[in-house]
Amino acid sequence: MRKAFCLASMTVLATVAVADDTPTNPNPPDSVKAARELVARKDYRGAIPLLVDAAQKQPRDADIQNLLGFSYRKTGDLDRAFRHYNEALRLNPGHLGAHEYIGEAYVMKGDLPRAGEHLRHLERLCGTGCEEYRDLAKSIAAARQAGR
Repeated sequence: MRKAFCLASMTVLATVAVADDTPTNPNPPDSVKAARELVARKDYRGAIPLLVDAAQKQPRDADIQNLLGFSYRKTGDLDRAFRHYNEALRLNPGHLGAHEYIGEAYVMKGDLPRAGEHLRHLERLCGTGCEEYRDLAKSIAAARQAGR
């Protein structure tokens, strides 16, 4: 119990609200800045090569992995999306954006129990009032209402 509490405490302390729109790296590479602009214009396919290049140069950047997962999810490539979200969460287990977005991917896949696991992670990390929690909760509720 003590070990689990210590690990959870370290995760929370090491992680401040880190969503894809609030990067932890204040000076991302130019390719990430350009990719963010493409994502803002919903040109996910155009952003992917820039993000792949950035991920190769900065393999320990959870924000890049999260944005790659987001871009792949938006193009419908859930396998690659899951791979990058899981890498973002391996690098930063408290990454709010990655928990929200992997939950969204599970909703798309129809796996609401797994989406709910990430919703519970978000509740522990930031409560029920944070944007990531609210957005994922809405997606899960909509999928349940649609009978998925």
